[in-house]
Amino acid sequence: MRMKAPAKQAHHLRYWLLALAAFLLFVCAFPAAAQRKDKLPPSHSAASADADPILHAMREELGRSKANIKMDNVPAPYYIEYRLSDVEEFEAEAAFGALRQSQRTHQRFVRVVVRVGDYKQDSYYGAGLGAVDLAPLDNDPIALRRQLWLATDQAYKQASEALANKKAVLSQFSKDQPFDDFAPAPAIESIAPLVTLKYDAKPWTEMIEKATALFRSDPKIQSLTALVRFRAQNQYFVNTEGTITRQGRDTYFATISGSTQAADGMRLERSPYFAAGTLRELPSSEKFLSEAAKVVETLKNLREAPQVEEEYRGPVLFSSDASADIFAGMIGENVLGRRPKPGESARTEGAFASSYKSRVLPTFMTVTDDPTLKTFDGKTLVGSYEIDDEGVRASAVPVVENGELENYLLGREPIRDFPASNGHGRAAPAQPPVPSIGVLIVKAKDPVSFEELKKKLIDICREQGKPYGYFADTLSAPNPRLLFRVYVSDGHEELVRGAVFNELDVRTLRNDLVAVGNDPLVSNRANQISTTVIAPSFLLDELEVKRTDAKNAKLPEYPPPDLTSSK
Repeated sequence: MRMKAPAKQAHHLRYWLLALAAFLLFVCAFPAAAQRKDKLPPSHSAASADADPILHAMREELGRSKANIKMDNVPAPYYIEYRLSDVEEFEAEAAFGALRQSQRTHQRFVRVVVRVGDYKQDSYYGAGLGAVDLAPLDNDPIALRRQLWLATDQAYKQASEALANKKAVLSQFSKDQPFDDFAPAPAIESIAPLVTLKYDAKPWTEMIEKATALFRSDPKIQSLTALVRFRAQNQYFVNTEGTITRQGRDTYFATISGSTQAADGMRLERSPYFAAGTLRELPSSEKFLSEAAKVVETLKNLREAPQVEEEYRGPVLFSSDASADIFAGMIGENVLGRRPKPGESARTEGAFASSYKSRVLPTFMTVTDDPTLKTFDGKTLVGSYEIDDEGVRASAVPVVENGELENYLLGREPIRDFPASNGHGRAAPAQPPVPSIGVLIVKAKDPVSFEELKKKLIDICREQGKPYGYFADTLSAPNPRLLFRVYVSDGHEELVRGAVFNELDVRTLRNDLVAVGNDPLVSNRANQISTTVIAPSFLLDELEVKRTDAKNAKLPEYPPPDLTSSK
């Protein structure tokens, strides 16, 4: 016969059972709680998401859509996201000393993505890439929610058709794709401060008018324009995974562009630009006028410069400005993890599609993309961001280490061997996200001064019996715009025109890059997706330089108007 436990023992037993249950509940809940805490920056309050009327309306409508959206014979969405871009922009342009455009615009775009299926295979294909519309400019929650409702309904219907079309296309191939369609991501709550444009337009419009009036100093100048563009973008993002973000980014841009023609009709152009993360980092009016004067002077020098007549194969030195363009195009564009078309066996698109774990640069070189870096050498980096446009926290990614390709830059669309995002899904307003660089940093072991690079250029020319080498100061995709002969005899430089580079490609960078400078330049690029490239000068020991075969344009049939004012 079984005996009952004493009352005191029963009390202790109940206590330990309750304690065990509480412990198990804590253990089960801890990973989610820890993750949540890790994703909440201490300076951002989760409560402030509800304080923002736009985020509040987006969250409310997202919850309603998740609970209600369902068509007969079509599965309910497994994922929905809302992205609203609020873009405020000022742009002014002048030509020939007169203002021809000055306007301030304010627009809001909303993009809704509905995914049907699951992370393994879903509807994000063709027409199922999402619905886009303009959003109301005021913070009327009813108007915004109605816009989101209509866009969600449209995106859901498109998704159901897209999934059927996608399955039909994939059925033509015998093998399943070795990666999922969409990568899960942990929830993030981050409410950053809003950005606004604060400026006085008058000094900027006066600056570009004065700069472009310098055409009067050279009657052969055919075009001289200048432009300033200031942009503030606040982006709001919510999804059904629980991510809620608000981010603000502002960029400031100024450029001056001039063109002329040589006596033989060859068109010659210059277009220096300045991009910055703060207004104070743009050049002053005096500096900008100085740059404009330099453009006019350089165009005159180019008109009078000798044309490249011969074919040359030998060393070429690239400035840090030219280097940034080359690394942006030949490395930055090729380390993006863009999924190939269905049925293709390549890992990604571009020149590095089959280069994973292979050498793509000299062994003394390293390339990293680090969007978390905010400043460099005292300059604000416009390619910096904390969270990408798919709600994934940015991270530094070593793409090339000791010359070998180690990683691709990815958003939430996986590719073979890369199942997760590394925070590089970027999007222009209203556009779908794509892999993009943020802050691309090029480094080398044992860099040398620019003077040493020039000396090495001359030494190689002397060894090869060449009277001169070449120095490329600025490029234009990817041919030289300012190119100089560097003479072996005394090192003096001579400006030339009409040259193109032959076979300047990724193989040339891998095999012929022999030395790198210690002069990294910050090249901010304030496009729809802002990026930054930080790269030093470098020397190729062999590259072909030849005369362009482009046909020269005809000169104007009659002279320009008199520069003196007419009455």
